[in-house]
Formats: sequence, C-alpha cells, structure tokens
Amino acid sequence: MSHVGVPRGTVRKRRSLALLTTGVLTIPVLAGCSSGGEETARGVPQDIAPAARETVADGSTATWAVDALPATFNAFQADADSATTRITGALLPTLFPMDRTGQPKLNPDYLESAKVIEREPRQVVLYKLNQQAVWSDGREIGAPDFVAQWRALRGKDSAFWTARNSGYERIEKIERGADDLQVRVTFSKPYADWRSLFSPLYPKEITGSPDAFNDGARTALKTTAGPFVLKSMSKSEGTVTLARNPRWWGDKAKLDTLVFRAVAAKDRTQALSDGTVDIADIDAATADRITLARRDRGSNGQPLNHGPGSEITPAQALRSWAQAHGSDEDAAEIAQAAREKNRKAVVAYATEQKALRDFAVRKSLEPAYTQLALNGESGPLADDRVRRAVARALDRQELAQTVLGPLGLPAKPLGSHLALAGQPGYKDGSGALGEQNTKEAQALLADAGWTRGGAAEPPKDTKAGSEAEKKGGKDDEAEAEKKTAGEAEEDKDAKSEKTEKTEKTEKDGKKAEEDSTEDSADSAAERKKADQDSEDSAASRDEGLYIVGDDNKPGAPAPATVGSASAVHVLAPARTAAAQGTVLLRQAGVLGEGGAVAATDKQPGGAAGAYAPVGTAAPAPAAAKGQLGKDGKTLTLRFVLPSGPGSQSLRSVGDKIAAMLEKIGVGTEITKVPDESYFKDHIASGAYDLALYSWPATAYPATDGRPIYAKPEPATDGSLLVEQNYTRVGTDHIDQLFDKAAGELDEKAARELMKQADARIWAAAGSIPLFQRPQLVAVDKKLANVGAFGFAAPRYQDIGFKTRQAAGSPADRKK
Repeated sequence: MSHVGVPRGTVRKRRSLALLTTGVLTIPVLAGCSSGGEETARGVPQDIAPAARETVADGSTATWAVDALPATFNAFQADADSATTRITGALLPTLFPMDRTGQPKLNPDYLESAKVIEREPRQVVLYKLNQQAVWSDGREIGAPDFVAQWRALRGKDSAFWTARNSGYERIEKIERGADDLQVRVTFSKPYADWRSLFSPLYPKEITGSPDAFNDGARTALKTTAGPFVLKSMSKSEGTVTLARNPRWWGDKAKLDTLVFRAVAAKDRTQALSDGTVDIADIDAATADRITLARRDRGSNGQPLNHGPGSEITPAQALRSWAQAHGSDEDAAEIAQAAREKNRKAVVAYATEQKALRDFAVRKSLEPAYTQLALNGESGPLADDRVRRAVARALDRQELAQTVLGPLGLPAKPLGSHLALAGQPGYKDGSGALGEQNTKEAQALLADAGWTRGGAAEPPKDTKAGSEAEKKGGKDDEAEAEKKTAGEAEEDKDAKSEKTEKTEKTEKDGKKAEEDSTEDSADSAAERKKADQDSEDSAASRDEGLYIVGDDNKPGAPAPATVGSASAVHVLAPARTAAAQGTVLLRQAGVLGEGGAVAATDKQPGGAAGAYAPVGTAAPAPAAAKGQLGKDGKTLTLRFVLPSGPGSQSLRSVGDKIAAMLEKIGVGTEITKVPDESYFKDHIASGAYDLALYSWPATAYPATDGRPIYAKPEPATDGSLLVEQNYTRVGTDHIDQLFDKAAGELDEKAARELMKQADARIWAAAGSIPLFQRPQLVAVDKKLANVGAFGFAAPRYQDIGFKTRQAAGSPADRKK
C-alpha cells in the first residue's frame, strides 16, 4: 500500500492536539456526571498462548504480516502508521507501555522509577533510568536524548515536520538530575498525562536536527535501544527484517530474526497457507476457514460441505457429467471446461485447508471501537433533536450481536467514548442520551417539525436548528438544582435545552438521565444569553453547541459551498491516532490504500451526495410510505459506507441501521464508495450525514480524545478547523472539561471530569459508540506469547516457538 508522505520544503506549524484519536471512533463514552463508583466491567482477556520463557526455544525466524511497509520509522510524523508502531515497538524505548487492563505501566527495562516529585510552584517529574540502558552504539540513554526530543516536538521550531506536540509544549525545561541517570522535567503548567511523553524515545542523533528528524528516520534507524535492531528493509520483497540486539541488557530475544511482511488483507489466506507468514490479522471469513480446517483434520485434507463445488447438488453433478459426455460436442466442451475449472479449484482449496490446520485463531477485542457518526454541520442533522432521534432509534445490542455474536465474543454495546470495558474509569454513560425508544424518537422528530404530511407541504420561511427547544429552559434549571453544589457551580452558565418530549425521555434513565440533564445543558443557556443580547436576531445560537456551517452565526464566515476551496481544514492526528489510527481506519474501511490522514478541501465539483450550494434547486426524493417530511422535503439522510472487500461487516451494520431508522420515518440514501476515497472525500470533507468508522482507545483520554470532540473553529482563511472531530458537533463546555482534566494531577478527579465530558458528548449525539471491534489473529500454533494482545503492548523478546523442533526454518516447519 502506498502512503501519503509529508510534504518536503514546507513550513509545518501544528496546533497542539490534546485528546485521543478518534472520530470513529471518537473515544468510548464514559459515565454521566454523577459521583458514583466505576463499573466493574471486565474486558475480554488477551489470547496469546502464554508460555514461560524457559519453555520457549531459542532461535528461528517468525514472519508477521502488516498492511504495508511503513511510510516512515518516525512515529511523530503525520504519515506514521500501524506498521511504524509495531516495528518501532521492538526497536525503541517505550517508557510506559499499556498493560492488559489498558493502563500505562512503568517499563523496568528503561526506568527504575518515574514520578511527580513537586507540584508547586511547578510540576516536576524525575526519571531515574535503568543503569544498563544503552543505545545500540553503546552510548548511555540520558538527558540529552530527552532534551533533543522535547525541542523537536514542542512546536516552536517549524523546521521539524511534526504531527503532534501534545504535552511537549507544556515542558518548561529539562535538566540533568543528581547524576547522568536522572532526568528532571519541569512543566510550565500541570500535565496529567506526562506518562505519555518520550514514548517512543528516539536518540538525539535523530531528534537533534530537522534533517535527521524529517528525512533521516523515514527509511532507516541506525541507532536503537530495544530487544531487536533494524537489519534491513526491502521494498522489492516488501519486508522489514529485525535481528536480535547484541547490546540488549534485558531478557534476551528468543527469535534470531523477526520479519514484517507487507501482505494485503485479501491475500492473507494464501500467505498463511503457503508459509509466507506466521502471524496475521485476519477477517471472519479466514478465521472460519482455519476453524473448518482444524475440524476436518480427520478427512485427509478433503473439505466437508464447504469450499468450491460444495453447493452443487447430486442432481446438478449428474447433469454436469451427462453434458460433459453427451453427443453435443459444443455443450460437452463447455461442460468439461467448467468441470476441470471446478476440479482445480477444489484441489487448490483442499491444499490450502490442509496447510491452515497448522494455525490457530487467537480472539479478543481490539482496544478500539466502532461508532455511528452523525454530521451536524448542515442539513437535518444540524438540529440536535433529529440527531437524538436517530440515536434513540438504534438497537445497539442488536448491532453488537451482528458483529461479535458469530465470533463467540461478548456482544455488549459500548457505553463510553473515553474508555473501554476493562479500563479504569469505564462506566456506561449512555443514559445521558437515553435508551432505544421508537416512540420517543418519533416525538423528538415531531417536535423538530418533521411530520407524515410534511413532504407535501409548501416550503416555509423557517430557520434550521432547534430553536423550539428554548421553551424547556425553566424546567431544566430546576432539574439542574438537584445536582451537588460543586457541579451546579461548574455548570452555572449551562441550562437544559430539552423539550417536553426530551424531558420525558430523561426520566426513562432515572439517575443517569438526572445526571445527564446538566451534561446536555450547554446549548440552551447560551441561546438564552444570545436572545437577551439581541431578541431580533434570527440567528441566535448557543456557544455550547456550535452549529458548524450556520451562515447566520454572528462573526462566523459564510459556509463553503460544494466545489469551493478550503471548505474544511483537518489538522494532523493526535498521538494515539498517528500511531494507531491509520490501521484501524483502514481495517474499518475508512482509509484506503492511500492511507490519507488529512484532507483540506472538498473535491472540486463536490463529492457524490454532497449538499448543493445555497440556492441550487435539487429534486426531492419521492416520499416513501410513512416517511417524514418538512417544507415539502422528505427526511432522507446520506449514509456513506465503504465498498471494499474487507468492509462487509460495516455494510451489514449499515443495512440494519437503515432498517431501524425506517421504523421512525427517516429515510436513508446509502452510497457505497471506494475505500481509497471514503475517508478523504467523504468523512474528512464532511460529505455525508451518517457514516461508520472506528477509533482506537487510549490510556490518556484527556490528551488523545480532545481533538476528536473539540468544537470546530473558523480559521482566518475562511476554512473550518475540525481537528479530528469529523462530526462537526462540539461545545465549549466539553473543551473546557478536557482542558481541566489534562491539567488535573489527581487521577480520580481527572476521571470524574472525563465522565462529565463523556455525558455531554452522548447528549450532543454526534457520535454513537456501537461496539468494541473484534480482534482475530491467525498464528502458527507452535508460536507462543503472540496473538490477540487486546490492550497490552507485545513483549517482542518473549515471542518464539514452543519446542526446538518447531524452531527450525520456515520451510522445515511447513513440511
């Protein structure tokens, strides 16, 4: 696969990106604003065939499939991808890798300790390095490496092409401690996620100059400090080869060499069966074939009721034989050719099945989730009542069952944007929005003016949005008074914009809804203030809920029409997104072969299905039976889905969502687009109403999640800065909560702030988490300590074959 490279010779100024990865996945939703305890939801355990090191043989080579050769070995550049992350994990220091519960854990191979030693007047973190930790050239890892990386990533020198500087811009200075093994880092303002910094840590030879940082680390890493070193990269063979590091001071790597081979998803079954790879992420279809191969072990390699020809009935087989041996020579020739083609296919399939017996399917859940994104920039979904109605129409349990149930994985809907089940702080916060309820969804739509006869009505001079919700202000102020004094003070400017129907909805969730009244109160209070300032202004809007593209918002630039330049400006990915987001988006069908991570313009002429410029007449679709309408137009949403072969499950989920929306009178216009254009031309550019894509989880939601949910802002050139918030739905209050959490050094208090932010994200209904993504990995059954890792980072030095006989050459192992 090709990847979009970083432009050379251009000044690259990046805004600090604070939060998680995601649009898709936006971060998993956390809990409401209540101060109740966290749920004890257990995550699905990892499946890696664990084995004690003494039972793993020394030597041999294992080959691991990746989507493509890494575009760069510099994890801090915009085109860093999953291959970059996987390979640098074996080569460079990660000071706090995630453990199996999704928490950062100190890595004793590099650190003896690391902790906050001062909080006033400045936060100071003292790192004490492992005395044996050295770079592969023999130099000690020390303060000069920390200083060089800080200066490269803090955002003050535009000569460094960096994709992110979150956290580094808060560092005031870095000093040598009591000795060379101590590094003292002083922050200009508190930073809760300090553990996320300096991982991976690069040697000063790479981060010390723009040339080395921008170009030198893209295709080579001469100096490393992990259990392996970079031996070679072959573009012609599509491989990156790592060799055991002779200077490694930790547990010796069991493998002599570890090879990463670029194999497209569609080619992985073949690669596994012919012995090209030993480890590969796979789809459900390949997992089924491996399961069948192991089931059919006693059939001498002949498949039973599956594979080519298995659908042919005895009568069809007899007819084919008769045609092949009949007197009609032309028909016989055709029949014989078809039979020969089928015979070869059966033989090839049986051969592959025999080879697939040597593999096991390791199953868990990825540290990532799939969401339904609702674009609130313009059109019907600019009205938050319509977004809530769409969300309330979804049976998320059924959608999770569709994907996870057949795989034997727990099919429970995800309840948080900012944590996954099993992570500390996880709590189901979906009560801030309400459970699935068809009647309540229909009531919300009716309140927004969408009626059964609306499609036949003549257009009215009405305004877009949810201005009718102003009437719920007083009741919701009373509801807000039920909260604690601290929360009431925090939200003193926030009043609920709920309608009478929405208030009834809140009662369904009891305490969760009670908490969420405050969480969803931002927009009404701000609208009230705007009304007081100018009662005659038809464009009065709240600052809490910025309706992106509102051409009447005071001080905002006019919305760009289809075909205009600079319609949207997408900033670079955050830390986790840069490292993990590309592969997740590609696997979910969001990124295509190009691996694009940013889009600055809508396509000239407009992407298919985009809204026409203001004033352009467009034919309204015919009113479907029972479909709602308003002002002579039916309520039809553009639902964009990827068309690639690896996106079948997303399309199945999309079809179910469309059927659920039909029940409440909402029509969907499903458009299936090529994978390579799905993200850039539709998601990033905003040419959609509904879309499915995934975001990775993080141990640092306050830093990594903010760009996903940050309120879009107008830029000086008229473009819209959306960071990674591709739903274009955000509020000032959500941003403030993220900012507070990022500077809160008390972990419990920071989690409470994230729960409040999550409840508001739910209430805004721009992102609806559906389920955690399945993780299926095919692994040679003789390999240990590798497979579906779940949250945890791999320990590359522990991967190996279980017996000395198994640790032969790849060719020997396939005999």
